[in-house]
Amino acid sequence: MADPDPKPAQSGEAGDARRYRANLQGEMDSVTIYSALAKAESDPNLAQVYAKLAAVESAHAEFWRNQLDRKDARTARLRPSFRARALGFLAKRFGPSFVLPAIAAAEARDIDAYDRQPEAVARGLPTDERSHARLIAAAASTGLGLAGPGVATLEGRHSGAAGNSLRAAVLGANDGLVSNLSLVMGVSGATGAQHTILLTGIAGLVAGACSMALGEWLSVNSSRELYKKQIATEGAELEHSPEEEREELILIYQAKGLGEQQAKALAGELLSNKDTALDTLVREELGIDPDELGGSAWSAATASFLLFSAGAIFPVAPFFFVGGWTAAILSLALSGLALCAIGAGTSLFTGRGIFFSASRQLIIGYAAAAVTFGVGRLAGVALG
Repeated sequence: MADPDPKPAQSGEAGDARRYRANLQGEMDSVTIYSALAKAESDPNLAQVYAKLAAVESAHAEFWRNQLDRKDARTARLRPSFRARALGFLAKRFGPSFVLPAIAAAEARDIDAYDRQPEAVARGLPTDERSHARLIAAAASTGLGLAGPGVATLEGRHSGAAGNSLRAAVLGANDGLVSNLSLVMGVSGATGAQHTILLTGIAGLVAGACSMALGEWLSVNSSRELYKKQIATEGAELEHSPEEEREELILIYQAKGLGEQQAKALAGELLSNKDTALDTLVREELGIDPDELGGSAWSAATASFLLFSAGAIFPVAPFFFVGGWTAAILSLALSGLALCAIGAGTSLFTGRGIFFSASRQLIIGYAAAAVTFGVGRLAGVALG
């Protein structure tokens, strides 16, 4: 995983040293992340794959470290970034599948970072980076990681994309924070009554959390119903037109690189058992995991409710204890800290710097609060 912006166009000793240092930082981050995935992965085969990736990235890091040594540039202060350490912690805490989509997005974004760097091209680093990107994309697309024969047939294995739990968690909390901060500031602009603002903030928290939970429940439940209907349709087609389904399965395996005879043999073996045949067709043709069907609607609804509430509580919390402008200022300050934390969280899957992401999130949140405060102030004056 190369640095997303190593500035290869720079020339001269100083420019080369900066570029080498940026590349080394990216490779050190990759070693940290892949090592964490290897330790967190319960499947020993997949853990071994992650360990090998870490070893390759370690070799890349050593290459760039040697390049820096030739320039007499200092590397002692370099250490894994906050993003790499945070992703590693989350992988150990919640499992590799929680962070794989973010890692896959970073690999895809940085896939051509070495293409214009002559030292990297001579060493063959662009080929390694593309291989790693395909591997992690395949692992992320399953939502669970790779297992069994999936490790051996990575290229072109999956076309779907797994849900990003990390992204959903950060953005869910952000929705609650920004919406309730705007609501509280809007009412604060219209009236300084503590109990009115407090009641409004609590109502906004509950209403927003319920709305998010209900929307998530309906979305997941609708998807599950659609998947069940598609599986039933596939089962009926398998029952009435087995030869057509066999031909479809042969074409699928040929598209994945198998020879015609090998594809026919594999399809024939799978279709010899109806249950296995249906399971295979559903997974390969429809891209549906019949064991999961998109997950639990109730779990998704509960998570949405809690995440929205976690963000929405910050703007209203000070009004439980104080009132007036003191509470409003404390609300802005507390919400500002939460906005910065969420901005730092977004940097985990965007790859942007922490300071940039935190500042951008803070500006956007405060801008929304300023607009609603101004509208509330005008409405308060007009009604008064």
